[in-house]
Amino acid sequence: MWLTSKPFTVHLKHSGISLEVGANESVLTAMARAGVYHPYACASGICGACEATVLSGEPDHRDYVLTDAQRSEGHCMVVCVSRASSVELELDL
Repeated sequence: MWLTSKPFTVHLKHSGISLEVGANESVLTAMARAGVYHPYACASGICGACEATVLSGEPDHRDYVLTDAQRSEGHCMVVCVSRASSVELELDL
């Protein structure tokens, strides 16, 4: 589904949880592993149901739903496929 990348840490602001996202997993998968539910539908980055607001860090967009403007602003990401370009990412979840 996505290319192998370096692991990174995602901080979920409202949940108060920090998770390590492995090189071969999505943020959504890491959240599910920790028992944190987030809505999703397609799990392949085409519907946008799992979009989340990025508070800090740099997302690595791998979806097909966000516009170029949304991607360049860096304020949202699709957690089922997109990852972080930075070593840490904070989401408004």
